[in-house]
Amino acid sequence: MILAGDIGGTNARLAYFEPQNGHFKLVSERVFPSREHSELGEIVCQFLDDSVTLPQAACFGIAGPVRNGRVETSNLPWVIEQSRLAQQIHLPSTLLINDLEASAWGIGALSKGDLVMLNQGSGTIAGNQAVIAPGTGLGEAGLFWDGSRHLVFACEGGHTDFAPQGDLQIELLRFLRLRFGHVSYERILSGPGLVSVYEFLRETEGGKESDDLASAMRTGDPAAAISQAALAGTDALAEKSLDLWITVYGAEAANLALKTMATGGVFLAGGISPKILPKLQGRLFLQAFLEKGRMRGLVESMPVHVVTNEKAGLLGAARCAAVRGCKV
Repeated sequence: MILAGDIGGTNARLAYFEPQNGHFKLVSERVFPSREHSELGEIVCQFLDDSVTLPQAACFGIAGPVRNGRVETSNLPWVIEQSRLAQQIHLPSTLLINDLEASAWGIGALSKGDLVMLNQGSGTIAGNQAVIAPGTGLGEAGLFWDGSRHLVFACEGGHTDFAPQGDLQIELLRFLRLRFGHVSYERILSGPGLVSVYEFLRETEGGKESDDLASAMRTGDPAAAISQAALAGTDALAEKSLDLWITVYGAEAANLALKTMATGGVFLAGGISPKILPKLQGRLFLQAFLEKGRMRGLVESMPVHVVTNEKAGLLGAARCAAVRGCKV
């Protein structure tokens, strides 16, 4: 039995998987609100206490840069060390990997039904691939094609400098610089980033905020309230905010694709992408993705898919444990 974890700034998902002929059968799963716990070990121990079996291997995808088996989480006040975590759950060892590294491991476990195509391209799986995932933060990863298989690697590309396109985005950069100083793509392409885009347009464009949306943002998840109003077409300011957000998303997805030479495909993962699928299927995302000047022909050839399986990160952690953790 493999214990897999997908640990984000909002939720920590843990699951047991049973390997079966190269596939992974989900045995049990549980979701924990991350911020209600002081550390990952507390969550894992609670999950194991409620289980009747112990794992043979464990791997956890964590939102943050993992170095020498240690990670300071990007959007949580946690420091996680894989040696200490192994002691807490009584295993000889555990694996900590970046959460987007886990998502990238998961790409190979997905079926056609887990993907929605945005750009057919002309590439094949025999080429590098890239994964980008807005959620609580912005994660990015790559899969290097060595001629026979894909080798996953993590990166922190979501924290690279935001490069505005056009006057409106230049004004957005100025707005965010006053608020944050350094402006990374994550400051926009995340749930909190969508709220910042909305606040920018509300304050600088003279956009009128509706009472209904203002109330929904106060009482619930502000980013979800904005995106839901935009998708429903009930709030013009929310629609404009999500449109601007999607334009930046398309540009950065193509930036990642060019840097990794992702001729084998670009995959849009994370918690937000499936929820705004109708908007991603519109013209704005692909238009921004393709606007790469002399490289337009190259990015046109790259397949682009939205990952709709919310368990991709868990599946990837399980695959990584099976390959790198122990022979199961």
